[in-house]
Amino acid sequence: MEPKGHLIVLGYGDVGKSIIEILSEGPFRFVVVDSNEKVFENVDFEHLVGNGTDEDVLLAAGVKTASIEFVALNDDTNVIFSTLISRNMNPELTIVARANSVKSIDKIYKAGANYVGSLSIVAGQMLAKMTANCMGKICSIDEDIMLYEGIEIEKHHVERGSLLENRSIEELDLEEKIGCTIVGIKRGKLVITIIERQTIIRAGDTIAVVGSSKQISEFKERYIG
Repeated sequence: MEPKGHLIVLGYGDVGKSIIEILSEGPFRFVVVDSNEKVFENVDFEHLVGNGTDEDVLLAAGVKTASIEFVALNDDTNVIFSTLISRNMNPELTIVARANSVKSIDKIYKAGANYVGSLSIVAGQMLAKMTANCMGKICSIDEDIMLYEGIEIEKHHVERGSLLENRSIEELDLEEKIGCTIVGIKRGKLVITIIERQTIIRAGDTIAVVGSSKQISEFKERYIG
C-alpha cells in the first residue's frame, strides 16, 4: 500500500543509496536531498540540491505533505537539527533517522524521530525495506533480508523465564553492552518494527537481532543459552 504522501531521503551517501535501491523497486514517489550536486550525476529520480538542515530546502522537498522522511546525514548534529525542524513542520511525519554514534540515539529520539538505526549500509537497506511494507506501526516484513559487510540477522524465540522476558530495550541496552540491535518483534501474527527504548520484550515473542557474527554469538551466549 503506497503511503498517502511522498517520501523524502536526506543524504545520498552509502545509507541514502541503500534506501533508494529499495524504494526504487516499489510504487513510491520520493525526493532525495543532498548538498553535493555531483552525487546526482546520471540519476533518474527526483532530487534536490541543498542542505537537509535548511528549512527552505525541506519545504521545497515537500516536508509538510510527506508521509515518511529518512534522515541519512553523516553528522549527528545535522541529523538532530534536521529531525527537529522536520518534526516541527509536520507533526504527522514518520521520521526514520540514522545515528552515526550510539551516544546520539537518545538525542535523535528527543528531537522527534520515530525510529533510529545505528548501523550503516545495512541499516539503510533494512529500514527502507521494513518501511516499504508497513502500514502504521504494525508491519509485515520479508523473511529474507540481504545483509552485507559481515552483518547478520537472526531470529530467536523468547521463552518464559528468559533473561529477555519483561525487559525493555532501554534496560537491555544491547547496543552499548554488545553492539547488536533488536530490529523487529513478532508477537502472534503481528510484526513490530518500530522498536522504541520503552518497548518491552514478552515471553512468546520472536525477536530479530542484527549485528556482527561475534556480537550475535555473544548475545546468544548471554541471553539464549
